[in-house]
Amino acid sequence: MINVFIIGSKGIPAKYGGFETFVEKLTEGQQSKEIKYHVSCLSINYKEFEYNGARCFNIKVPNIGPAKAVYYDIAALKKSIKYIKDNNIKNSIVYILACRIGPFIGHYKKQLKELGGTLIVNPDGHEWKRAKWNKAIRQYWKISEKYMVKHSDLLICDSKNIEKYIKEDYKQYNPNTTFIAYGADTKKSKLSDDNSSLLQWYREKSVRKKEYYLVVGRFVPENNYEIMITEFMKSKTDKDFVLITNIEKNKFYEELRGKTNFHKDKRIKFVGTVYDQELLKKIRENAYGYFHGHEVGGTNPSLLEALATTDLNILLDVGFNREVGMDGALYFNKSLGDLSNLIDESNKLSAHEIEKLSKKAKGRIFSSYSWNKIIADYEEIFLNK
Repeated sequence: MINVFIIGSKGIPAKYGGFETFVEKLTEGQQSKEIKYHVSCLSINYKEFEYNGARCFNIKVPNIGPAKAVYYDIAALKKSIKYIKDNNIKNSIVYILACRIGPFIGHYKKQLKELGGTLIVNPDGHEWKRAKWNKAIRQYWKISEKYMVKHSDLLICDSKNIEKYIKEDYKQYNPNTTFIAYGADTKKSKLSDDNSSLLQWYREKSVRKKEYYLVVGRFVPENNYEIMITEFMKSKTDKDFVLITNIEKNKFYEELRGKTNFHKDKRIKFVGTVYDQELLKKIRENAYGYFHGHEVGGTNPSLLEALATTDLNILLDVGFNREVGMDGALYFNKSLGDLSNLIDESNKLSAHEIEKLSKKAKGRIFSSYSWNKIIADYEEIFLNK
């Protein structure tokens, strides 16, 4: 039996978040009986419980601001090592999601090695590039990433571009890497077009099927909302731009409103968040097109979901996005007028042209990003480490 300890997600059952969904799917779809998962969960107590066949152990974390995530990962790692030692587990794997605890990892790696354990790390994306962090925190992220790479036995990258970056930037450590993508749900929404909750949502938001472009994601500068909004305002389309995102107490939202006056364009509709996953999937399916402006690292879950559901996808032309979308999407760059022209052109596409793009996008997700494939890839790594 291989014991795999997963650290770095907020835990399961998943409420939100890419890593949380990954752990939920990995445990829910487990194929091999030779693996026992142990999942750390962020909590207000220290209880243990069973979920999806996994042993879940809660970690209580004080509210200490940005350092909370670092505290959580270290506490979960210490608890995992203690469990491995107390239960005399010989071939354990500790899988850490993201590179938050690099300055401390050498000490714990030594302990793990003495117990015959293996350290696997998912480096995630370029967290040190995110605009939400101040300079000091960005520097910490970069240093932390360096030490996580240095001490890991294996790095599982969910993007080929991230794998390339790790190999090039940290070649002095000769990092052992492999690529396993993030997964996407390939099933269609259970809701019909005349579903009452869908129709009510459309009425409340003044939106009509196939008459809107859509974006779903965190409202942060590095997702290029400013470019998408300003270029959309320049376009001649009579369709709406629907933004499913949380803007409450968001400083960036207020800055952007002042800069662009988007509130004066009735086509631009901030509609809040949608937590009902079937409803969200149906809203994606019924969009005319989907915008994706992420440029900070890794395979993005919202991009996979869009390619799996929305017929026409318009992506920022960076390596991470092109690697996933390939020829199943259209691409825009940041130069003035590029996206607005593309929006006007996309409005002229025939149903046949959109269907061709849709089939390529869905085929891409089905062949390379289905959860069944991702789970099988992970289990092969865990069983043959």
